[in-house]
Amino acid sequence: MHGSAAFFAALAASPAAAAYVGFNYGSTFTTGAAKAQSDFEAEFTTAQSLISAPTVFNSARLYTMIQAGTTNTPISALPAAVSTQTTLLLGLWASGGDAGFANELAALQSAIAAYGTSLSSLVAGISVGSEDLYRISPTGIAAGSNPGASPDTLVGYISQVRSALANTAWSSVPVGHVDTWTAWVNASNDAVTSASDFIGVDAYPYFQNTMSNAISDGQSLFSSAIQQTQAAVGSKPIWITETGWPVSGPTENLAVPSIENAQTYWDTVGCPLFGTTNVWWYTLQDAAPDTPSPSFGIVGSTLTSTPLYDLSCNASSSSTSAASSGSGSASASGTIPLASATESASPTGADSGSPGISAGIGGNSGATGNSTATSGASSPSGTSGSSSSATGSGSGSSSSGSSGSGSSGSGSSGSGSSGSGSGGSATGNSATPSSTVVTTNTAASTGVFTLSAVSAILLGLAMLL
Repeated sequence: MHGSAAFFAALAASPAAAAYVGFNYGSTFTTGAAKAQSDFEAEFTTAQSLISAPTVFNSARLYTMIQAGTTNTPISALPAAVSTQTTLLLGLWASGGDAGFANELAALQSAIAAYGTSLSSLVAGISVGSEDLYRISPTGIAAGSNPGASPDTLVGYISQVRSALANTAWSSVPVGHVDTWTAWVNASNDAVTSASDFIGVDAYPYFQNTMSNAISDGQSLFSSAIQQTQAAVGSKPIWITETGWPVSGPTENLAVPSIENAQTYWDTVGCPLFGTTNVWWYTLQDAAPDTPSPSFGIVGSTLTSTPLYDLSCNASSSSTSAASSGSGSASASGTIPLASATESASPTGADSGSPGISAGIGGNSGATGNSTATSGASSPSGTSGSSSSATGSGSGSSSSGSSGSGSSGSGSSGSGSSGSGSGGSATGNSATPSSTVVTTNTAASTGVFTLSAVSAILLGLAMLL
């Protein structure tokens, strides 16, 4: 076997330890309205009951610890997770400056005090930041997705989180960082790799529009990105924190969004991973209620357990191992095994950032200040707070060129945030996927876009706001 075929075969043959399987969730709707506990409960229970799903999707990745519209109140997704027994990959927005991060840390400490052991067993890990390194890269800066956070800043924030966890019920929770694969293969960011317990990777072949990126190339581009990341981070465990293919939106070079292609990507990339590797797919729903462009949701504007396409993995040769994992309890062991040196591909260039979620981090939804996602002035929590996330808390991950690192933000304010790609629902943390070229990471989004779409995205965000 060669290349991606050998890579996925290795995954299927790896020990059948249960892994976390879930989706990304923003803190606001595309209108900017904050999600309440009942909204998160509805989303979590829908994910757990998806018709034809190969396993139970009972994990959720968040981008902020702060409830939208507040300064540092813990996000309402936490009690929703307890009531629905949904595991969480928590996130602290790190691109809003020290003051913004202090609020994230305060929310984390309040959550530990309020939920203690009732939630600690459900926390898969804590990500300090999302695509912050991408946002300070030349590509991210050119896309206007800054500010991000430097390696030294992130290492300091990770240390602060570890101190907050020490001597609490959460002391054993893994702490790491999420960024585009192009950020992880950049040696200047090695300090973050060393400080992290896990490596969260956002990768979107759809946005790699400087190379052949037809749906038929999706599996090989994804596996190449992961193999290059593995080679760069050594034995650090890799978690797939964002990936997916849009059901609608603009064509990116050879990448055509469609329900059929989204299912093909699910079958060829997702199915071999589900149950063997920690995966948070992008995404359950991003059209809530407005439909971003591109749109990655496996359900449309109506939250329903009936997906837009067949999730059974019957078309995947790896479906048996994926489905057999069932819904057993997961552990941090669900990581991707290192590929052999002969299987890893050489760096290809464009990164596939992250689409971002329709409700990224704390949402500007109620915020009085920073109302515009594009300006990024608003804080993830939606408060007027200052620089909490310059581009909103969104995270678009899109990397352009080989050096780009794409950003996948989850921010709350912006929705389509990044790059040229689609503008997710601009307003409420909805992030849109990042394109291979650039991501603007507006605030709440987590996507990457090509530069050509930036102006359209910003216009859409302004209209929504």
